[in-house]
Amino acid sequence: MNKTYGVCFGMLALGLVGLGAPASHARSLAGESAGASETTATSAATTSSSPSASSSEDLRQRIDALKAQLADLNTELAAEKDTDATTPAVAPQDQGTPAAATPAAAATPAPAAAAPMPLPTPSMSGPLATGIAHELPAGPFGKIEITGILSGIGLFGNNPVVPGDEGHVDVSNAQVFIQKTSGWFQFFLQGGAYNLPVVGVPFAKTGPTTTGTYGPFPVGYAKLVKGNFNIEIGSLPTLIGDEYTFTFQNMNIERGLLWNQEPAVSRGIQLNETYKKLTLSFGWNDGFYSDRYTSLTGLLAYAFNGANTLTFAAGGNAGNTYVRTGSANFFPVTPAYQNNEQVYNVIYTYTKGNVTISPYYQYTVVKSAPIYASFGLSPTGAHTNGGALLANYNFKHGFSLAVRPEYIKSSGSPITGEANLLGYGSGTGAFSFTVTPTWVKDAFFLRGDISIVHVTDFVAGSSVAFGIGGTNTNQARGAIEAGFMF
Repeated sequence: MNKTYGVCFGMLALGLVGLGAPASHARSLAGESAGASETTATSAATTSSSPSASSSEDLRQRIDALKAQLADLNTELAAEKDTDATTPAVAPQDQGTPAAATPAAAATPAPAAAAPMPLPTPSMSGPLATGIAHELPAGPFGKIEITGILSGIGLFGNNPVVPGDEGHVDVSNAQVFIQKTSGWFQFFLQGGAYNLPVVGVPFAKTGPTTTGTYGPFPVGYAKLVKGNFNIEIGSLPTLIGDEYTFTFQNMNIERGLLWNQEPAVSRGIQLNETYKKLTLSFGWNDGFYSDRYTSLTGLLAYAFNGANTLTFAAGGNAGNTYVRTGSANFFPVTPAYQNNEQVYNVIYTYTKGNVTISPYYQYTVVKSAPIYASFGLSPTGAHTNGGALLANYNFKHGFSLAVRPEYIKSSGSPITGEANLLGYGSGTGAFSFTVTPTWVKDAFFLRGDISIVHVTDFVAGSSVAFGIGGTNTNQARGAIEAGFMF
């Protein structure tokens, strides 16, 4: 900008000299100062007597005037630069858009705070999620986080196995979860009352279920963390299967046919390691809550990307065949055959956007053992093959729909008398289909189950299915659950 002004004034000066511009024009460029006027008057009086001197003097005056003008312009230019440096540029506005407020008065809006993320435990497959944690300071333990659930269930169905099983209303969950999720020492404690409804199995009241299965503190463990490696010690959720234990953790209210062949909660120790896309877990525990620490479980999961995961899980009793008896197993939480089984899962999970699809395959095998005969059971072993598809789609406004078709088949027949692994008789199979619509609004949820179970390979006189006499091969059931996650 300074160079431009200099060139302009230089050209102006040359033009004045070459054209013989009048002195009055030079005076106007110089601001018509008194000194310049006086000099011009003197020059005009002596022009006729000394043309050469007058021309030289006039040129110097003109140059001095231009220099003074240039200095004034440079001063103005410097002032304008200072003003530009302290005034932010104003973004152009669309037509019809009101002008923005002046920068000095406009306040920059603060970024919106991120929504709190659900806690990682208890694990949940959706569509429900844990409530926003209530944080409490706990001295040397740091920060303790508390969540919970309070829900009720209504269940009704046809062809009950026992009289009075046509309909029930009860508490499904009244539980609190206390945990520490940071630092090298962490823990999780779950306590309260709960119900464990399963398709094709008679309903049991919440009180007897709580005391007869895993007690008022079903899950609780300490966790030692070092980077991506951790060790968990206590009463732990199983690594087996694709469904969790408690109603709120799953897409459907009731557990499925395949879940009924798997352990739910085991006491022991578990090692977990995550390396890039690979997750490894290994556990040593008491299997089906047997109080005998002879079971081993393992899991290997590979996440191909954010949407696709393939999982292999396996477990079983590595010790001698054991049948638990007595009041400690009146429910029973330690079924004789399953406690001595080996179980294998292949699970694929696809989760992207509003869609979750998870097909999985299950294989179980129970070896023959003479000890079963001592308890009135068949000593001949058997195996099962089963498959299920768990799927859920989240619609708008808190609505979602989950479906679960599944099929399982046991080996054997009433003639050969293999172990009755499904509870319907040797060699039987079963198909079930469950659909669960759900509505969630903030902490409140409301959902319903509609399910049907059909027993296959039924042999009258040897197999037992539904109805008071056990001769009906079909059972339809409806359930509704509502409550709050807090």
